[in-house]
Amino acid sequence: MTVDEIDTRLGAHIAADELLGLAWLVATGDDVATGAIGHLDATRATAIRTDTIFRISSMTKPLTAVAASILIDDGVLDPAEPVDRLLPELANRQVLTKPTAEVTDTVAANRPITVEDLLTFRLGWGMDFTDFAPKPFDAAWNERDLGWGPPTPARMAPADVWLRRLGALPLQYQPGERWLYHVGAPILGFLVARAADKPLSEFLAERVLRPLGMTDTGFSVPPGKLARFGPHYAETEGARTVFDPVDGQWSTPPAFEGGGDGLVSTLADYHRFARMLREGGELDGARVLSERAVAAMTTNHLTAEQLARGGPGPGDDAGWGYGVGIQLRDQPHGPRAGAYGWSGGLGSTWSNDGAVTAILLTNETWSSAGPSPVFATFEQILGEASRRSDP
Repeated sequence: MTVDEIDTRLGAHIAADELLGLAWLVATGDDVATGAIGHLDATRATAIRTDTIFRISSMTKPLTAVAASILIDDGVLDPAEPVDRLLPELANRQVLTKPTAEVTDTVAANRPITVEDLLTFRLGWGMDFTDFAPKPFDAAWNERDLGWGPPTPARMAPADVWLRRLGALPLQYQPGERWLYHVGAPILGFLVARAADKPLSEFLAERVLRPLGMTDTGFSVPPGKLARFGPHYAETEGARTVFDPVDGQWSTPPAFEGGGDGLVSTLADYHRFARMLREGGELDGARVLSERAVAAMTTNHLTAEQLARGGPGPGDDAGWGYGVGIQLRDQPHGPRAGAYGWSGGLGSTWSNDGAVTAILLTNETWSSAGPSPVFATFEQILGEASRRSDP
């Protein structure tokens, strides 16, 4: 599949005005193809480039999981240990008697939240993709400004304040009972910061970003790089509107370093991260993770019952490792069993499928609960590339 062929297929979505711009990468081993289509902003005066910096939202989650896994490798954290030692705000949990209960209608938790509960999103807090009906818990969450929805790092409370507010709420489910999306990731980021005794940004820079040469990845964009960083768009009442301007949420370092959705990055940077995982935790002589840690991260940890009650994909096709989705069955026109990666609701996706890495970054938020049509096209491109790579 040539660069022109991929550009043509993805460019059809730009031509249909489904989104303003995108950058893509498809790599098979050391054979790397990249492209950029469309524009940096709605004036259409500046073209998107392959080195454009994007808000990667939930593609942050795998990096936070790697940070925690490094501390497990170091013996600083143990997956089975309760988080209470480092996060006393979350000790002695109460749990709702049922998901629709008032927040005062609770019972004691059966056990503490563990480090692995955070990694596998089974801590008892999070978004339930099977039930979006309003509940008293949701209102209590929003009253405390804990952040449900698209990331707004500059508006969030500092970590200590956020954790105290969170600790005042009961769990939605017992620890270990269900997979619920997102909330485990920011908590995990704060756990890493306390375990390492330094901000998450510093730990990531020292142990992940600098060793891998990821020079454009961080929780904000420095002034000298803003020319490669455009506004981000969302659909509001059928019209394209600015969700975040260039000088907005990511233009200064935030007090809230969101381990779930706070990073910006580029194709080249994220490819280096993906290659490190694909190559067993090491890249160009720099070992970031043990092979054992990579295996734990990229193996499904959800039970059949948990998958049946709602996991990261439709039905039981997708499981969850540490911060990544795991494909459990071959998709007819997409990734195969064993592929892993994750997407971001601000318009990004990544997958490692055998020898193939595929990354798509855009400047437009998904307009519905599911990904935009361009992502289905890109998934087909990934599937074709991975099947071509078979010996």
